[in-house]
Amino acid sequence: MSKQSIFGRISQLAKANINAILDSAEDPKLMLDQMVRDFTTSIHDAESAIAETIGNLRLLEDDHREDVAAAASWGGKALAASRKADELRGAGNTVDADKFDNLAKVALGRQMSSENEARAAEPQITAQTAVVEQLKSGLNAMKEKLGQLASKRDELIARSKTAAAQSQVMDAVKSIDMMDPTSEVSRFEDKIRREEARVRGASELAASSLDAQFESLEDLGELSEVDARLAALKAGSPSTPAIDR
Repeated sequence: MSKQSIFGRISQLAKANINAILDSAEDPKLMLDQMVRDFTTSIHDAESAIAETIGNLRLLEDDHREDVAAAASWGGKALAASRKADELRGAGNTVDADKFDNLAKVALGRQMSSENEARAAEPQITAQTAVVEQLKSGLNAMKEKLGQLASKRDELIARSKTAAAQSQVMDAVKSIDMMDPTSEVSRFEDKIRREEARVRGASELAASSLDAQFESLEDLGELSEVDARLAALKAGSPSTPAIDR
């Protein structure tokens, strides 16, 4: 991928509207997963391209510093040669004086060349520095977007799990509806009620049988008294017992 396409990708992804993209997605989670992968890959590619761009800028800056240092060095040599020429000329040695003046001129020429190269590199360095800053800013924006994407994905996954858990609870509640007469609980309750009714019926039946037994005992008592009176009559005794006065 070329650096130009990387830079365009940085701008495009940094400006991406996550919510708008998700609104148009059929499956937001799948879309987020894909976007996280795309952003991660693009960030990796962008970091490589930006690192190369920064490296080129640093080379320009190094060359500029060397040119500035060279200009200063040649200026110093030109000054030293010029002073030597003046010294020799003052001593009457014009031949050597001219020789050192020529050396001073060569040094001054080298100085001017280095200065020109330094000046020529300055606009390029300024422009390249601005580009690097823009790229760094775009890369940081991409990383922020990646963080938003990861957070949004985690939020959607958590909400999806919560919704699934709520759905399971609702299904469980529906399957154990206490008001449903066909439910297992209702049938079990009805079975218990029938057993309780049977026990009450058995109790009533037992009580009824006991009353009948007592009634039969009372009847037997009355028959015994009749027999006793009959025996008394036969024996010539009064049939009615005396009443205490």
